[in-house]
Amino acid sequence: MNGISGNGIVLASNSASRKAMLEAAGIAFTAESADVDERALEAEMDGAEPAEIAQALAAAKAVAVSEARPEALVLGSDSLVEVDGKRFDKPASRENAAEHLGRFSGKVMTLHSAAALARGGRIVWIGSDFARLRVRELSDDFIAAYLDVEWPAVSYCVGVFRIEGPGVQLFESIAGDQFTVLGMPLLQVLDALREEGALPS
Repeated sequence: MNGISGNGIVLASNSASRKAMLEAAGIAFTAESADVDERALEAEMDGAEPAEIAQALAAAKAVAVSEARPEALVLGSDSLVEVDGKRFDKPASRENAAEHLGRFSGKVMTLHSAAALARGGRIVWIGSDFARLRVRELSDDFIAAYLDVEWPAVSYCVGVFRIEGPGVQLFESIAGDQFTVLGMPLLQVLDALREEGALPS
């Protein structure tokens, strides 16, 4: 893939939004899914802060791919949603997605996004950010119509939304960096890539 950087960056994800962010920023990369048991890692970290869990997941993904690609600089990323002190994972089914949206209705959602860089199976950088999204009151009819359009695409999304699509209709207001809302603290990542010599400064 052509871009400003051509120094062997691997994105440890097949997330469409994360790929789009890197592509729009002119970053050359290849994408490779990480084989990480996210639920098991979350269970091990039960009681930890959501930001810590997001960072651990991002690091685990980066290391998993880096061990197989030791010559490359590997970027891992993850996002977690918290509402009323409860952490929400990706919905397991359409019914579960509707339940999540009902729980989010009228509440403030805190979205934690983390990223990590690994080289040779070792973490060389990690960072995170958060955004607060106020969800408007959602009627059952809206939730059903929304999922008619967005399911199963949002089955891969914590928070059950794609902010670049109809998911923007869920919110009254958003406080935070747009890239963090999209799923990765991109400005921090770009700075770290420059520090690692993967981007010209």
